[in-house]
Amino acid sequence: MRGYNKVILMGNLTRDPALKYLPSQTAVVEFGLAMNRKWKSQDGQDREEVCFVDCSAFGKTAETINQYFTKGKPIFIEGRLKYDSWEDKQGGGKRSKMTVVIETFSFIGGPADGGGGGAGASGGPSYDNTDTGGGVPPQGRPTNRPPARPAPGAPPQRPAPEQPFGEEQQFKEDDIPF
Repeated sequence: MRGYNKVILMGNLTRDPALKYLPSQTAVVEFGLAMNRKWKSQDGQDREEVCFVDCSAFGKTAETINQYFTKGKPIFIEGRLKYDSWEDKQGGGKRSKMTVVIETFSFIGGPADGGGGGAGASGGPSYDNTDTGGGVPPQGRPTNRPPARPAPGAPPQRPAPEQPFGEEQQFKEDDIPF
């Protein structure tokens, strides 16, 4: 049976992204992410816990995260879990680590709240490692891919109106995925 590996998280960066390049010249960025959870205990006390997760991204996604995010900024990510294990060179023991490999991300918060410059709750521009479309991204920066062409005989499509970068978008509660 085929497995399913999907992670969706929203939190704040715990450290500045660290950009590196593989020998193949592929960009890799690594950073920590913190998510808070608040609840009331059975005795009525307010409780809070924080979950820390290491994250990594590759390619254009890595370069964009490195450019626009710093410690403390909020981010919404989707990706997959990756398990790494290795031999510790100093102690000789076996070590392991679970990491989230980011496939897509979105800016959250606005420029005033310290967000990455995007729109409201997960409604900001989103970047996808698996994007196969072409044309112009939401901020109007051209890509190196030609625009997608409609199938022969298909009715003409009108372009969707673009929302200027940084303006708030209105969402219904059902639109938010959590």
